[in-house]
Amino acid sequence: MGRLPNSIPLQALIDSGLAQTPPGRCVWVALSGGLDSVLLLTLAADACRRYPRPLHALHVHHGLQADADGFEVHCRRLCSRLGVPLFVERVSVDTTRGQGLEGAAREARYAAFARRVGASDCLWLAQHRDDQAETFLLAALRGSGVRGLAGMPAVRAWQGRRLVRPLLGVARAELEAEAARRGLDWAEDASNADERIDRNYLRHRILPGLTARWPHAAASLSRSAALAGEAEGLLGELAELDLERLGGDPARLPTTGLSALRPARQRLLLRHVCARSGLPSPPAARLATLLDQLASRRDADVRVAWEGVEARVWRGELYLLAPLPCLPDGWETSWSGKTPLVTPQGSYAVGLRHRTEATGPLLVRQRQGGETLRLTGRGSRDLKRLLQEMEVPPWERQRLLVAWWDKTPVAALDPLSERWLVMASGWRGESP
Repeated sequence: MGRLPNSIPLQALIDSGLAQTPPGRCVWVALSGGLDSVLLLTLAADACRRYPRPLHALHVHHGLQADADGFEVHCRRLCSRLGVPLFVERVSVDTTRGQGLEGAAREARYAAFARRVGASDCLWLAQHRDDQAETFLLAALRGSGVRGLAGMPAVRAWQGRRLVRPLLGVARAELEAEAARRGLDWAEDASNADERIDRNYLRHRILPGLTARWPHAAASLSRSAALAGEAEGLLGELAELDLERLGGDPARLPTTGLSALRPARQRLLLRHVCARSGLPSPPAARLATLLDQLASRRDADVRVAWEGVEARVWRGELYLLAPLPCLPDGWETSWSGKTPLVTPQGSYAVGLRHRTEATGPLLVRQRQGGETLRLTGRGSRDLKRLLQEMEVPPWERQRLLVAWWDKTPVAALDPLSERWLVMASGWRGESP
């Protein structure tokens, strides 16, 4: 098959992508062993020989198929022939969280990417134009908005790394032709023929019919995704302007200002701040429930949750936060007072000691209620009232950690901000 009209030579496309990679940064290629990633790695290796740049391949072993070990073997042989270092990440796919097999595998795969690919490095993925068309159709069939219809971006920042899809504008037919011209071998994933999977059904049943009637269907759908991406960018700018007008803190929004926006802009802003904070976007029903709660009494403690997020309305402000894991019942630990403080929730870079006395070990446990601290010039004060005076939200009060010395509470730690909210007379916090 010849080249498609008006297409850029594939090697030139890869060379251009390499030239846009910041100097000194390693390029990683996600290598499944299929045609697309095998060709991408081959082209990248050619480019890196002519324009020297560190190049690594990363294979994620999902362990979901009998052929999984064979995929790994194929990747090892290819990388040995190309002289490219290969790293293999074995993952366990959790299908119990309601994401479906595809969603769970994708989550496990990206977690593996985050573990292996260094900060500031570039990760190249091999999705192409037909993949983008399928993504657009899936989003449309799910009733997605502009963000979903935008599909996959060609380049985006991701957890401090640069995610690049150099082949996103290239048709699958062109990749097949180039792979055949180069005499490449690749591993066929048998699951790609399973039409019970939505994407495969679109690929084998729907897109061929669309292409028979409209030959440029995939290109048109991909272009629509690109236009949706432009619209999504403009909507993001609008949401950022609204955020700035409401104080600029994505985790804490004044409900009065939020309520003054039209409902569509409220929904846009809340999805934007979740994305900006790395939190999952709210489902439509949860978002509607949350917006209905904005006018709650000022003293009410409103909680609306969805997976990975707690939204709270309290004293005229909306708080968006990731839920903190619960400590085991009765948990407590002996602590030297020197940083870090290690708990089942994580490690905190805090220290605590008495200004004059050698204190010995401290005991740290979750706040139980009823604690009192002796403060300089104020005598003994109930911790609950002190937290109310400081306007600490109720849900944050419940998960504070309290340090005890000689059976006496001496300090209260906010684990979210990693700071001591209050310390008894004679005590002081220490930084790392």
